[in-house]
Amino acid sequence: MTLIYKFESLSTAKKFAGQTAIYGLSTILSRTLTFLLTPLYVSILPTGRFGIFTYMFSYASVFNAVLSFGMETTFFRYLNREDINKKEAYNNSFGAVILVSLVFFVCTMPFLHAVAGLIQIGKTSYVDFIKFTRYVIIILVLDAWCVIPYAKLRADGKPGKFSLIKFLNIVIFVGFNLIFLVGFPLWISNQWAGWQAISKLIVPNKIEYIFISNVIASAITLLLLLPQVLQLRARFNLPVFKSMLMYSWPVLIANLSFIVNENFDKIILGKLLPANISELQVGIYGACAKIAIFLSIFINAFRLGAEPFFFSHAKNKNSGQTYARIMDYFVIIVSLIFVALVANIEILKYFVRAKDPGQRIIYWSGLQCIPPLLFGYVSLGIYMNLSVWYKLSDQTKYGLYISGIGAIITIILNVIFIPKYSYMASAYISLIAYASMMIMSYIWGQKNYPIPYNLKKNLAYIISSLLLVYLSFYVFNRNLFIGNGLLLAFCLAAIYFEWKNLKAIFKF
Repeated sequence: MTLIYKFESLSTAKKFAGQTAIYGLSTILSRTLTFLLTPLYVSILPTGRFGIFTYMFSYASVFNAVLSFGMETTFFRYLNREDINKKEAYNNSFGAVILVSLVFFVCTMPFLHAVAGLIQIGKTSYVDFIKFTRYVIIILVLDAWCVIPYAKLRADGKPGKFSLIKFLNIVIFVGFNLIFLVGFPLWISNQWAGWQAISKLIVPNKIEYIFISNVIASAITLLLLLPQVLQLRARFNLPVFKSMLMYSWPVLIANLSFIVNENFDKIILGKLLPANISELQVGIYGACAKIAIFLSIFINAFRLGAEPFFFSHAKNKNSGQTYARIMDYFVIIVSLIFVALVANIEILKYFVRAKDPGQRIIYWSGLQCIPPLLFGYVSLGIYMNLSVWYKLSDQTKYGLYISGIGAIITIILNVIFIPKYSYMASAYISLIAYASMMIMSYIWGQKNYPIPYNLKKNLAYIISSLLLVYLSFYVFNRNLFIGNGLLLAFCLAAIYFEWKNLKAIFKF
């Protein structure tokens, strides 16, 4: 069986690879810009305050899943159904998101003080938490209204426009952070002393500038998506709407469970640890987790290109072979990134360099949590790839089961082990949860929607990467030269074993 047969056609391969490359480039640029804010935050914000930023946006991630209501995946599924009008799919999915977000806004804003009291941690004042909560609610609603317009750009095959708007969102966010946190204080310091007093009255807490920047970026992004927003029509097909809800609610619960897996550890760290250390511990964990962002970038870029591709490609004769081939290369790439990041931690750690009053570099104490976090992302990426089976076969209940079990593992184990092991418990529990989800998805998928994955080959790359990471980080104590030597050996081995396929790709 030739490579061309396995991947069906050159045009199919080019379309998937091309769109994923565009999503990937924009995602890399955007996430890199965001990542570069981390050194700014840890150096400018008072010790431990970075933990508040991490903590609040963990809550935001959870409610993002609620407000989108699983409608992004539902939109792609119904867009490719022959019995559903494409405009109806857009109107119903977008309308559902707007309705849910407005209900959320009405139910939270009047009770802002109560909500802030529930989530308050550490030594940050109750008044500050009220402000932070208000900003987060506004950001959540604005971002929710962008979900389906963004999905429409992807469905319409416009990765360039999608990526440009996403990139501009980050540029605006980063730009206003630099203005507020660097430019504005420099200007104030050279002005009349009264200006300094006035500025402290307006925004007394530097972390507030981060939330203000996000509100501005989200509002401008919604304006940039206005052409897609204005295509919404208040025409709902009730039977279609009910059908979409039946499809989407398991997706919603699955997405919510996934977000719990991703963010619950940071939330519960702030609640279970003593108030005098909770902000700092969340800050250390959040800062070191930022180093894992490069693997997350690739996984997110892959998802953006793969989801619409998988749905549109499902009816093709050899779709199973195509999905298996994609998995092969996905596993190779994430394994290489995994090894590369661990090999270069001694360089990457300078992005989270901040000193406490005793001149200790406080955030470096959390570097040991990075390998388990990274392998957790490897497992998550493979799970996302595997999840195609229950989405295409309309068995979204399995996504609910898998993510739900993962969330239960995350919640129970974090509650048990955080008080004793702090963020290290969270890192390993994240790995356990994602690995469990990956295994469950593969087993159930092969029973209900078999795809001919090359299990032995994929396991060989995953186990090899784990061995090299163990040697690099623990045996050779993060030595740059040895770590990168192991990475080079892994790359050469991958090229050797994949040479025939690579030659065919180069001919394309």
